[in-house]
Amino acid sequence: MKVLALCGSLRQHSRSRALLHATQLLSPDHVHFEIFEGIGELPLFNPDHESNPPIAVQRLWNAIAEADAILIASPEYAHGVTGTIKNALDWLVGYIPFASKPVAVFNPSHRAEHADAALREILNTMAARFIPGACLRIAVTANKLTPQEIAADVERSRLIRGAFSAIESYINIPLE
Repeated sequence: MKVLALCGSLRQHSRSRALLHATQLLSPDHVHFEIFEGIGELPLFNPDHESNPPIAVQRLWNAIAEADAILIASPEYAHGVTGTIKNALDWLVGYIPFASKPVAVFNPSHRAEHADAALREILNTMAARFIPGACLRIAVTANKLTPQEIAADVERSRLIRGAFSAIESYINIPLE
């Protein structure tokens, strides 16, 4: 099983990135978990370039096509989704392999709700299939825990492992 993670923050020490790295540490042996590192290289979305996409967009598209599921962790900026994640999703709107892709969303905030709701609305509009039991709040924004400390935390690791179980169960369910 291949899970591709998208981080909505470009900050090297972002809490969303720390959560994704902790998730990577906890990924089961049979899961290839990859954090897409080229999100900051994507040019601003321009529909005129979809027929001949830049290399960075082609890399994103290839990674999406190869993934069995997508996991997104993104902070909230000014009560909304980050420009980083919105731009990446804009490049995926017309990309057919993304439609109906199983998606999990981790809300890394201990209190923010607006971006999580907006992100889910955007993904719903894009025909993403939300994975029940894998769209979770795993609060890491109110602390400075390292990915290793997040992975070692009993409650957070329980949630992350539960998300992996939900993803695996969902992927093994045949489409109607």
